[in-house]
Amino acid sequence: MILYDFFDYVLLGYNALATQIASIVPTSNGISHTSLPRQALFPGPWEEYIKAPVDKSRIRPRRIFRTNGSVSDSEALLSWQDSSISTSLSPGGLITLEFAENIAGVGKTHLALTYSESPKFAGRKSDATTDRQKFDLPLYFPVETTGEQCVRPEFVRGAFKYLTIYIPEQRPKRKDIWSEDSLPSSSEALDTHPNTHQKHLDLHDEKFHKHTRRISISSLYINCTAFPSNPNPRAYTGYFSSSSSLLNRIWYSGAYTLQLTTIDPAEGSALIDFNRQVDNNTSPQGSWYSNFTIGNGTAITTDGAKRDRMAYPGDMAIAVPGIAVSTYDMVAVRTALDSLFVRQYADGGLPYAGPPMGFHDEFSDTYHLHTLLGVWNYVLFTNDVSWLQDHWRAYLRAFEHSLSKVDLTGLFHVTSNHDWLRPGMTGHNLEATSLMYHVLQLTYRLADEFIKDPDFKTLFEKWKSVGDRMERGMEILWCENLGLYGDNVGRRGCGGSEEALPQDGNSWVLISGIIANKPDRQLRISQNLRKRWTKYGAPATEFPNVISPFASSFELLAHCAAGNHDAAVELTQLMWGYMLDGEGFTNSTCVEGYRIDGDIQYPAYCSPARNSHAHGWSTGPTMVLLTEILGVKLGTPLGRKWTVEPHLTKWLRSARGGFATRLGRFEVVLRRMKSHTLGRVEVLDVETPRGTGGKVVFGPAWDVEGGKNRYYKYLDHGGRVEMVAGRRIGVVEEELGLVEDEEWVEPEREEWPVGVVDWKALEENYVPGP
Repeated sequence: MILYDFFDYVLLGYNALATQIASIVPTSNGISHTSLPRQALFPGPWEEYIKAPVDKSRIRPRRIFRTNGSVSDSEALLSWQDSSISTSLSPGGLITLEFAENIAGVGKTHLALTYSESPKFAGRKSDATTDRQKFDLPLYFPVETTGEQCVRPEFVRGAFKYLTIYIPEQRPKRKDIWSEDSLPSSSEALDTHPNTHQKHLDLHDEKFHKHTRRISISSLYINCTAFPSNPNPRAYTGYFSSSSSLLNRIWYSGAYTLQLTTIDPAEGSALIDFNRQVDNNTSPQGSWYSNFTIGNGTAITTDGAKRDRMAYPGDMAIAVPGIAVSTYDMVAVRTALDSLFVRQYADGGLPYAGPPMGFHDEFSDTYHLHTLLGVWNYVLFTNDVSWLQDHWRAYLRAFEHSLSKVDLTGLFHVTSNHDWLRPGMTGHNLEATSLMYHVLQLTYRLADEFIKDPDFKTLFEKWKSVGDRMERGMEILWCENLGLYGDNVGRRGCGGSEEALPQDGNSWVLISGIIANKPDRQLRISQNLRKRWTKYGAPATEFPNVISPFASSFELLAHCAAGNHDAAVELTQLMWGYMLDGEGFTNSTCVEGYRIDGDIQYPAYCSPARNSHAHGWSTGPTMVLLTEILGVKLGTPLGRKWTVEPHLTKWLRSARGGFATRLGRFEVVLRRMKSHTLGRVEVLDVETPRGTGGKVVFGPAWDVEGGKNRYYKYLDHGGRVEMVAGRRIGVVEEELGLVEDEEWVEPEREEWPVGVVDWKALEENYVPGP
């Protein structure tokens, strides 16, 4: 077992490492995760792809999506600068507004509101935050006088693209409204302008229709309360741009999704029924709040913007690196980790998710491991050593809790069936074993680099022994005739009665490096995963009927780990392209999941309206395009040591991107060019912070110090590579006479069959939940 093998560098112990990093003077482009920049760190034409608003405190609708009944001058709401015109509604009248992107926040208006992320559920009821009802109740309140009114903060709707306003034609019934004898009352749903002295209509008045008059609205806007860490939501600390406008859109949709899922901790958990186990609320089914405090801090990263608005470790496995390379909102990551560690159980286990979970022993073996992975990613991008030391004892207890579940078979024996809602998480499991192996290696690196522990040598020997046993144990699950691993020992294993060859587990095999000494098998797994693709993406075969951007984000990493970067870019275009352009999606954010035939229902839920269309676990390309395709990887915290190993793939003419840490900027530019003397040339520019060092792998591997360097790969001359630095860059460029390779043409993409729904399995696998 290779517990630690990184570029042949001998890493420094904690004290020496801390001293050397502290001695580095950050470049002018270095940033701090506790004080984010107020302007974009990499300004350029790629900013046109940013979805975040210029002014998040006043987001206006883009167009009228639908009107019904008695509505006049509906377009007036789009002409908000002209106060002389207004939109009017009478009882029964309805108007649905469409915003340019999926957004979040509280509306300033006068009327009953319903919300939807998808156009399919825009209407008189909101889409859903729970599975107890197909739709959420409308947020209804009556109006009797003029003046500006604002929906109160506890009624923040975490994500919506469609806002419907209407006046009920008949007296509201209790099942349709949050009435005065339930929580909240209609008056509690509003903040009234202090100068209007608003009086509220009695909702139980039998003469409701008679007393409801025509209402005019002169202006409406949304105050977006998401991503509270930076007043300028467009001040990105990373970027990506390529010859593929689709890939550009995908990268920025992921970054924007991660912004929407980062919230004020006091505006958490929209799961009213689940919250009731902790706060004893009496709000009726179908109602929703966003006022459960889920952490201590100024910002926290969560799973979904609409729901569940909680810190889920599985989501963080994808979200944290994506945040690090786009907005660097690592304070939100720290708050999420704290919310999990503060509720650690007596046996060392960590909660399945943050509050309101953690009060009733909710636990998942895999999500427990994802929390430990989150610790590594947080420390890697921030070098927050003091935080790590404060949590080290708790971390070790959690680590030993998992390590003890690797038995004599060499496989991880799962004791909790909770995972990402997929079935079959039980017994000796592939995903859990591979994930445990990965965490084992990272734990060694944390201990070796940061923690002064006199018992470390004994611990290392123990961990190495377990790792060796796991490598041998993996053969139990290998299905040689199928070229993939089985899900479990037994019925879901090779030839079992419920044989499953899981997307998540096989992806983690490649990511973890547990079969690093079997390169042929790695490539075979990658190729066999690709063979299963459908028209709308990669199926998660462990969960029938599901296309999961979460599991597919791991598949992207898996293809790259196997050296099959072409497949990673191809899947990104196929699947995330569908999420952006497919019918029923927001066309701006990354959805939680959908059905194998392309329908927007996520098969974990019986109500299609419950699907979250802004989910952090679905943002894999935001990380992968920078760290795997452009190949920029930090080897030690903040990038004191690093590698750059780019892969333009057959799909791109050019690609560029970068991100920053406290030490400075990491940026890569890769282009296909032609020389009038030497033919086709790939040109690579690399900029890394001065005072750092690493390897550039571009044909041969180059040991270099931080700074700016250029590399020429002469494709028509045996792939020979030349490195040029400093002033010689301009000289060589002029000598070669380089121009863009206009003869290059992007290959046609393969057509894939439409997935077929197993309707019986669909009903069997609905997951009951709040």
